[in-house]
Amino acid sequence: MNTLFDKIWEAHIVKRIDASTSVLYIDRQYIHEVTSPQAFASLKERGISVFRPKQITASPDHNIPTQNQHLPIQEPQSAKQVAELEKNCAENGIEIFPIGSERNGIIHVIGPQTGLTQPGMTIVCGDSHTSTHGAMGCVAFGIGTSEVEMVLASQSLLQTKPMTMRINVEGKLGKGVCSKDIILYIISKMGTGGGTGYFIEFAGSAIRSLSMEARMTICNMSIEMGARGGMIAPDQTTFDYLKDREFAPKGEEWDKAVKRWSKLRSEPNAVFDKEVTFNAANIKPMITYGTNPGMGMAINGKIPSSRGLDTAAKISYKKALEYMDFKSGDNMIGKPIDYVFVGSCTNGRIEDLRAFANFVKGHKKAENVTAWIVPGSKEVERLAIEEGLRDILEEAGFELRQPGCSACLAMNEDKIPAGKYCVATSNRNFEGRQGPNSRTLLAGPLVAAAAAITGVITDPRDFL
Repeated sequence: MNTLFDKIWEAHIVKRIDASTSVLYIDRQYIHEVTSPQAFASLKERGISVFRPKQITASPDHNIPTQNQHLPIQEPQSAKQVAELEKNCAENGIEIFPIGSERNGIIHVIGPQTGLTQPGMTIVCGDSHTSTHGAMGCVAFGIGTSEVEMVLASQSLLQTKPMTMRINVEGKLGKGVCSKDIILYIISKMGTGGGTGYFIEFAGSAIRSLSMEARMTICNMSIEMGARGGMIAPDQTTFDYLKDREFAPKGEEWDKAVKRWSKLRSEPNAVFDKEVTFNAANIKPMITYGTNPGMGMAINGKIPSSRGLDTAAKISYKKALEYMDFKSGDNMIGKPIDYVFVGSCTNGRIEDLRAFANFVKGHKKAENVTAWIVPGSKEVERLAIEEGLRDILEEAGFELRQPGCSACLAMNEDKIPAGKYCVATSNRNFEGRQGPNSRTLLAGPLVAAAAAITGVITDPRDFL
């Protein structure tokens, strides 16, 4: 019987090439300033126009500054890329949410937020974290620049069908544990290659209990374990989130859509190529200690040894700990930090800012910490101001910045200096990810908040 992934995949096949390869119809393509210019340039050279511009949406996000957005972008390369995106969209009739406009933001935040992302869709973007949209019950995945061009030209894509995996998380989550902790725990157990070759469906009672935004965090980081993408079956939580969104169906069309979306689930006896189950009670607040998202641990644990690793893994492990200046057997609790970054397409939504602000309320930012609190969109920024979150943050010594990808990837002005430690709610901790020779510790908003007010790695449960 069919899995959810099978149902959506089969419904979008334009042409079968062979048993494993098909031309797949793409319902929506998102584009930004980094991976689209080359694709548009190539189309122009070939004299090909964009096939279905109404099914493409653009928003600059990676390179934009998160302060003084009313001024021209200062960094020349960033200014050039953003200008090129605006020009390409104007020439091809593609809707763009420009910097500073009320719809602007990180593309993987604004897609669900506006209702452009809907259950049952196939969605692509020239960005690996397109998997975020799978939380709405979509087949969503990142593509390369040549594939961006292919979708612009044909609204279709040649794809090899991946294998399917279901990861069940059953039981009740403990105090202070959020969705970021769930996915960091899973990756720590399965490794950064544990999902290679698979499209993952996340299921189980703990997953079903999550809010829509928390589900997006889970699917966002599915690719950090090597998966092609992640997804969660739509349910009442999904429908409640989508209802009355700007681009969601209205009236009778809404009722028809919900009826259709309600059928989007794996059959009871669906067979997956692999199935794994975790107990939610075993998950604690998490933090990474190395230079890949799989090097994660419970915040109150000790950095594990390399015992049991193969030779290549031991070399990588040693290199990572040297880079981070940590040692096997170290406690993470009490280690000093320099920066805190709350934001990105992983944890830059309004629920993340609420969690952080409510935690730091009544406290003060540690003097040794520089904190960047960056909303994932103008809408998140607006809500944070309306709900008084900005006031809480400012009272505690923090500043709410303007939306953008910010310090997630060091392609803009927000870079972590060399040798400094940053507790980041983003998705990657590779060497230099947040700036040359910077050191990144991945965590959820509560762990970030605890570190921000103490100046050291702290178990958030001590405050709860």
